Amino acid sequence: MTAVQVEHQAPLQRYNTFGIVAKAQRLARIRSAADILAVLADAELAALPKFVLGGGSNIVLTGDLRAVVLKVEIRGLRLVEETDRAWIVEAGAGERWHDAVQWTVDHGYPGLENLALIPGTVGAAPVQNIGAYGIELQDRFESLDAVDLQTGQPFTLNAAQCAFGYRDSVFKHPAAGPNDLGLAGRAVVTHVRFRLPRPWKPELDYADLARRQAENSGVPTPRQIFDWVCEIRRAKLPDPGVVGNAGSFFKNPTVSPEQCADIIAREPRIVHYPLPDGRIKLAAGWLIDACGWKGKSVGKAGVYEKQALVLVNRGQGADSVTGGEVMTLARAIQTSVYERFGIRLEPEPVVV
Repeated sequence: MTAVQVEHQAPLQRYNTFGIVAKAQRLARIRSAADILAVLADAELAALPKFVLGGGSNIVLTGDLRAVVLKVEIRGLRLVEETDRAWIVEAGAGERWHDAVQWTVDHGYPGLENLALIPGTVGAAPVQNIGAYGIELQDRFESLDAVDLQTGQPFTLNAAQCAFGYRDSVFKHPAAGPNDLGLAGRAVVTHVRFRLPRPWKPELDYADLARRQAENSGVPTPRQIFDWVCEIRRAKLPDPGVVGNAGSFFKNPTVSPEQCADIIAREPRIVHYPLPDGRIKLAAGWLIDACGWKGKSVGKAGVYEKQALVLVNRGQGADSVTGGEVMTLARAIQTSVYERFGIRLEPEPVVV
């Protein structure tokens, strides 16, 4: 027997922010790297497939999981190093992301405030390369620690080794060959370290924050930006604790300047943003709204009335939305957007 806490046929409804009813064949609570090794050393558990679960804010469950769910609950927040150029802060992978951001602001280590109120855990943040209001995780990333589920070996990755992209990282890609570092389904992140630059400067390029700044005099403090971001997000997005959802359901697509010009010729009001590499990012929420989906439903899966980029659970408790309903709605939206704009929307959540 292993010392790690294991539950059989464990309900997962409260462990996914959509509130979808499902069960895990086994659920192991991971509170240290040693717990991961205990699972791998257990003859029964080692033979089963593994599924890493953080805050469950970026998944759609389409059925029960015939796997050992590794529920990451590693805690801890600390200042690792302070130099003239940066604060290096470390967080356990099981810490709630928003709590970690608030802790850095409370303790005078600013730099993550634009990422306030993003649901999920710290360990999932580099997997998804989360971003909001002009900042991506990669902009504040120092390194992470993880354990290889195949070998049981601990390892550390820097930013370059994480191969960050838009909502992308090495953790989302399978290994293509023996020398490839693809880590999809192969690793559990245990700790993440952030490099928070000194001197601090506010990041206010995002339109909503620029408007707040224009309404106020002087340079905002990190606390003010933190509060602004929380207010903006609460006004636009549903609280997963009240209305089940997985946040932004689709990635904002990118197109060439030529493609964008062609779309603008047909749809002059389309919301778009130039990127540093010359490509153009289109607002997926605008595309979905333009196709008439805001407020619509398929079964108990709906499109949020205030933000078409968010799909929500219109059921409750045992009468919750199913993963099948969510994906039926998602595919219908994808078809509508493609037929009208020639753009293929890509879902953000992992579909299991």
